[in-house]
Amino acid sequence: MSPVVSLVAVSGSLHSPSKTTVLVSEILDQFAAALGDHVEVETQLIELGEIGREFSGALRREELSPTAEAAVRRIESATLLIVASPVYRASFTGLFKHVFDFVGQYSLIDTPVLLAATGGSDRHSLIIDHQFRPLFSFFQAITLPIGVYASDADFVDYRIEAPALRERIGQAVSRGLPVVRAAILPDTVSEYVAIW
Repeated sequence: MSPVVSLVAVSGSLHSPSKTTVLVSEILDQFAAALGDHVEVETQLIELGEIGREFSGALRREELSPTAEAAVRRIESATLLIVASPVYRASFTGLFKHVFDFVGQYSLIDTPVLLAATGGSDRHSLIIDHQFRPLFSFFQAITLPIGVYASDADFVDYRIEAPALRERIGQAVSRGLPVVRAAILPDTVSEYVAIW
């Protein structure tokens, strides 16, 4: 019996509609399609703009509402985590960080994480390496080799229009698949890939 793979995407956008949510949804769909022929896939999109108020006022994990606690548990139990935030004041949104402050320190060890972000222009693209990677290194997660950054010019009416962005998403998924497969079925890949 093949394992059930839990793909969890988190959009740190505070708005709806949201380019960030469109981006993370597309990445989630592509990973689900790539893995769905081999394993049973379960997907979950967590939009912080919808449930963010469930985290307000909570200073400790035990103070979270049932909805907020369920979202944190989904993040902690993900086989693959896809995270994205719009660039806000040179970083991810404060709500995004607040949510991950409740995630157990050791719950994401060796979990593959794809990093994504959106911003007004390409000048903000270093957020992936300067903000996201250090955060998920703290959790000892495995950040996938290629992150996905999208600027406003890549979208038209909240749809991805830029061929270069679609190519980048496809590249990020294809380069990340060996790492994700190693996490799902560690006996099916070489020892080198399994420990890389």
